[in-house]
This record gives sequence, structure tokens and C-alpha cells, in this order.
Amino acid sequence: MDFKQLRYFVAVYEEGHVGRAAERLSISQPALSQQIRHLEQNLDVSLFERSSKRLLPTLAAHTLYNHALPLLDGLQRAREALGNFKGQALRTLAIGVLQTVHTSLVPQMLERVRKAQPHLVVQIYELTGLEIERRLLNGSLDIGISYLPPRQPGLHGVLLYEDELTLVIPADHPLREFKKVSMGQAAGLPMLLLGEEFQVRQIWQTQLASLGRRPQVQAELNNMAGILDSLPHTRLATVLPGRSQKALGNDELLWKPLTEPRVPLQVGLVCRDVQRQQASLALLRTLLEEVMNGPDSRLNNSTTLDGLS
Repeated sequence: MDFKQLRYFVAVYEEGHVGRAAERLSISQPALSQQIRHLEQNLDVSLFERSSKRLLPTLAAHTLYNHALPLLDGLQRAREALGNFKGQALRTLAIGVLQTVHTSLVPQMLERVRKAQPHLVVQIYELTGLEIERRLLNGSLDIGISYLPPRQPGLHGVLLYEDELTLVIPADHPLREFKKVSMGQAAGLPMLLLGEEFQVRQIWQTQLASLGRRPQVQAELNNMAGILDSLPHTRLATVLPGRSQKALGNDELLWKPLTEPRVPLQVGLVCRDVQRQQASLALLRTLLEEVMNGPDSRLNNSTTLDGLS
């Protein structure tokens, strides 16, 4: 087993698909499959259960993944440290971002970071809220953009903006004429939802549980854009942050505010070591404030950037 095989394994584990992992790694699919087989042979364990549509990680794969991330991160940091001796040191900032906020914040933020800090290499990882917090605690991420408050002790958050959970339906859905939809109405709708590992799904389930209801899940996808592409061809509904409409809305979908009660969301920066990340937090807060208060912003005037909690 070597670091290259570990890097290949992590890509397959995170993508759940050899083709997507191969594209991410810029290698051929057969070469990647061969490397994974060699790794399984060297370790004498099965890492994935193979099916026609996706790869399911085994218990051994989960264990290896948890050990592989800090090893790969340590290797990267060692390379950067050794670069000091060649005058080639690169300053990096690893940021974990929720899929449900990625489309609206990251593209504009990256360009502003490039202009403000041209020698800073920003590494963006699209992750679930739980994975962001886990990587912050083990040191493989510097900062997360996630929902507040953090669930893990030892993490601190700063509010960026407020949002709310919104019902999304096809344009020909029976509720198309409704200006808003109550939680009671939405609870009975057949749904196409993000998987249970996503925080938006967890928030929705918790809200329904407080009403003594359970989500009516007809299908799941692990990609928000895929859900929005699929909805117009179904009679299903979904729930997503309302701000996603700015980046992903189209004429085939209707976004309906949820009421009775509303489901507020708070999105913010999350970190473990406030002192260590103080400069990075200040930079990101300033740049994200520019994004949110710019001419294309649809956030209301109550959006604030508060202090660390």
C-alpha cells in the first residue's frame, strides 16, 4: 500500500463511482479499478461491494478511510513544509462547504480570494455537515461553511446569513396555485430528497418529528442539482434552502415558502481554533460579505455577520 493507492481509494470512496473518481483524478477508469484491486489484494480485505450503479463501501473501507485522510493530509503538509527549503512554499486554506450552499457562495468567493491573496491556494471540499465537523476536529480542514450551531463540542461558528427551508415542486404539481404551503400539507407529500447524511434532510426530519410526522420518501439522490433536474419529470416534491433558487431555479420548478411553522436556517463559518484561523476568518468574512451585499445579492437587509460563538 502506498500514498497513491490511498489517494485513489479516497476518491472512489467519496464519489461512490469509479467513473466519477477517475475523472476527478484525471486517470483512466481501468487503471483506477486495477489500483483498487491491487489495494484490496495487498490488504487482503474487500473494500467495496460492487453493483451495476454504484460502489458501496464495506466496514473495512470505512475504517481505512478514517485512517487515510489524516495520512494524506500529513503528507501534503510535509511537502509544503519541505517546500520552504526550495523557496517554493505554498500557503493553503482548506475549506469544507455544504453542497446546499456551494452553488451560491463559492464561485464568487473564489475570485475575490484570488484577487485579495494571489499566493493563497484555496482547497474546496464539498462535504456533508457531519463530515465538515469531523475534518475540522481532526485538522484536515481549516474552515467550514455549514449550518449553525455546530453540533460537535470544541467547534465555533460565526453567522454569515439566514435562510429558510423551502418546498420545491414541479410546475404542474397539485399545489402549484398555493402561494405558501403549511408544514402539515408538506408532510403528506411524496418526496425526492437528499440522503439522510445531509443536514437539510436531518433538519426536515426533525421538524416533522416535532409534529409527530415522518417524511414520505419515494426516492433519494445525493446531488442537489440532480434532484432539481429530476423533479420536472415527476409529481414529487423536495425541500431545499430558499437561497438555492437564485443559482438553480428554472421555469419548470416552483419554490413555495413553508409556514406553520417556518423552518429557519443559519449558515456560517465554522472552525476549531479561533486564534489560529483568525486571519483566514476575517478574510473570508469580508469577502463573503461583499458577495452577499453585492448587486446580485437577494439576501434581505437583516443578514448580519456576528461574532464568534
